[in-house]
Amino acid sequence: MTSMLNRNAEAAVEQRRPPPSMVERMTLILDLFDRPHTRLTLEDVVQRTHLPRSTAHRILEQLARLHWLDHSTAGYRLGRRSLGLGGRETGHNALRVAAAPVLHDLAVRTELVVHLGVLDGTDVYYLDKVGGRSAVEVPSRVGGRAPAHCTALGKAMLAWLPPEQVDAGYHGGLACRTTRTIGDLGMLHQELSRVRGRRGLAFERGECFPGITCVGIALRGPDGPVGAISLVGDAGMALERLVPMVVSAARTITGELFDRDGLPARSRRGSTASAVMPPTWSAESIARLVAVGQSGEWL
Repeated sequence: MTSMLNRNAEAAVEQRRPPPSMVERMTLILDLFDRPHTRLTLEDVVQRTHLPRSTAHRILEQLARLHWLDHSTAGYRLGRRSLGLGGRETGHNALRVAAAPVLHDLAVRTELVVHLGVLDGTDVYYLDKVGGRSAVEVPSRVGGRAPAHCTALGKAMLAWLPPEQVDAGYHGGLACRTTRTIGDLGMLHQELSRVRGRRGLAFERGECFPGITCVGIALRGPDGPVGAISLVGDAGMALERLVPMVVSAARTITGELFDRDGLPARSRRGSTASAVMPPTWSAESIARLVAVGQSGEWL
């Protein structure tokens, strides 16, 4: 009996013993990030891997420096290199699943085209497009791209990025699609400031495609925008009256993705999902925004 207990104790110690090679230790850490939005602190990694704190910190910082992980004050999460190896598509699928019923409901209620997109560099990548008869008249497609700076989707997401990140993305200048496209970086920053001043609402009128107007809002996680949705109408349509429905749809989708602590909603059973977007949209503030839009002062 004693020998059996000793063998079990030795096995338990062996299981907790960190792997010897650096590659194995890096793999051990990366395996903890099982979802694209998983966020862990240094202490989380130490507890789950049983690596020495100094070793775990050194590896995490190296992974962040090489863009396998991203590091913010909230912790570590998968970086662009990791996402480029397949995690990005997994994250896109999760976003599509969370948004699909909400987009369908919004399209039915408004009888307009609804877009779901993500930011890829300085492009908007369209994940979904829902709409009825007018869908064929909107020159966008699932899997297609458009310049972020001239779409409501793109401006809604760019507005929540650090200004220096926006500057780096557009160091080569801004391409103009129509006569209404913003072609100057300074003017783009002014527009993004207006978007933030409207609690994240972005408008586009003929900037990407002539004769089309859009209203969009970002889906915001704890580390920034994870996507955006937009409603699309013709140039003469006043989309301001539909702002409450767009805001409500964004809150619902964000609540499906993240819980109150900003963690993936499905990672904690029994937790009540709630949007991470700041709860600043009162009925009064929406009414004021709609009134401003009706007076023609959006742009």
